[in-house]
Amino acid sequence: MTTSTAERRTVVPRSTPMLPMRAALPVSIIAGVALDLATPDVGWWPLAFFSVILALATLVGRSIGGALMVGLVFGISFYVLHLAWVGQFLGPIPRIALSGLQALFLGLGAIPIALAYRWTSQFRRRGIGQLIVVPLMIAGLWTAREVAMGSWPYGGFPWVRLGMTQVNGPFPEVASWIGVTGLSFLVAFASAALLQWLRAGVRFLPGALPAGIVIVVLALTPQFPTASAGTFTVGWVQGNGPSGYFDEKEPGDILDAHSTASESIIGQPMDLLVWPEGAVDSDPFRERGTAAELDRIVASAGAPLLANAATTRGENTFNTTMLWTADPAERQIHDKVHPVPFGEYVPDRWFYEKLAPDLVGLIRREYTPGTIAPVVSVGSVRVGLAICFDVIFDDVIRDGAQGGAQLYVFQTNNADFRDTDENLQQLAFARMRAIETGRAVVNVSTVGTSQVISPAGVPIETIDVDQADAKVTTVPLRTGLTPGIVLGPWLSWLITVAPFVLLVITAIASRRGSSPTLRLRRRPTTP
Repeated sequence: MTTSTAERRTVVPRSTPMLPMRAALPVSIIAGVALDLATPDVGWWPLAFFSVILALATLVGRSIGGALMVGLVFGISFYVLHLAWVGQFLGPIPRIALSGLQALFLGLGAIPIALAYRWTSQFRRRGIGQLIVVPLMIAGLWTAREVAMGSWPYGGFPWVRLGMTQVNGPFPEVASWIGVTGLSFLVAFASAALLQWLRAGVRFLPGALPAGIVIVVLALTPQFPTASAGTFTVGWVQGNGPSGYFDEKEPGDILDAHSTASESIIGQPMDLLVWPEGAVDSDPFRERGTAAELDRIVASAGAPLLANAATTRGENTFNTTMLWTADPAERQIHDKVHPVPFGEYVPDRWFYEKLAPDLVGLIRREYTPGTIAPVVSVGSVRVGLAICFDVIFDDVIRDGAQGGAQLYVFQTNNADFRDTDENLQQLAFARMRAIETGRAVVNVSTVGTSQVISPAGVPIETIDVDQADAKVTTVPLRTGLTPGIVLGPWLSWLITVAPFVLLVITAIASRRGSSPTLRLRRRPTTP
């Protein structure tokens, strides 16, 4: 039996890179820059697809060492730009350390993607294997890397996610059905499928169908409807006080700034008054003067105050949001679930003090992770919470929704990142969380940008950066859990595990010189 010339041409070469290394390295740099431009403050969402296609093209036919190299270059070019705000006040070492670590993880995660391309090279170039199964596997591996980087080490850093790049585009509503991880997967799949079409030849129009179908589904999927449950009036304050780590200030200055900014809305009817993270610069459970000032604000506003301060209970220090009410028996608290490593505590301090004693010495507090559910009750209304970077962690948002949250309040302190893109990147998370959960979000910062966001992810009112201001906004309340909240953890698990199972199967089949049903089968010659 023999294989015809035409049939032989449909097999993708096993070891031929799509791009030589001299081209792959600059293409990796372009891919990293494009991904940065896809995120705020530029936010050109189509560039996320362009970036993934370029990054994947550099991995086709690549060796393990080559995949690590181009993945590192891609990661460095992206993270050095995207995380510029990390070094705003602390200098270049934290920026280099975090960018380098994240780039290393991107490089390591590029290896299984390159192996997937290698071990599936025996699939027919224009067959189902190359056009559908390979993009599914590649998208799963890309998203699994994203999930892993958002979970480890020290709790992970899920700041960069493909799904989040789409908040300004026509596709974010999909997150309400399959969560942000699911949206990341579909963006990666559409990009990988487009690359496979290019490899099959652009004249082969059926090759465009997988990506085309996914893009149409993304564009046409409406937001999952949550049920209306009335309205809720929130007063929210951006004090613009000296809230930065190195700002010159006296004790009480930050509290005074927010008390003063609140005066402009005192007297207006409201159900809740909201201050940002760190608006109270002493522990009101220990300082009588601070407690008295909060009592005065609550009495003047005629509404409970949702404030935030560093608090101490026993030997532990917490980043605490408190619902301060006139009746002490009705007060509620929630502690930040994921304190920021090297920002709010130092893991393995003994080790890092030997590497950078001066920098580590600046971090004097050691915040303890909170265990109290991220939700408080204001009368009959349940308010979901996330303190600063907790907004990027799915478990905090999900716990709030499952705890009955009818709206969310996100409190943050961006003062250490003034004049950077950090606050806009964080706002993109807040907007996506509104869409994902189908809830309104009140996102309040010490120095801006603060916004009230509709359940559709659309800003309702804004206080710009570096402004002291306060507003009163009536927001809709919603009930009902979206599939994105219910199915999100299961989809994350499936997306993380399934591609590696498929990768192992293809590796075994490749070593045996055959492939499960998807490989080109030889036809017996006719006598």
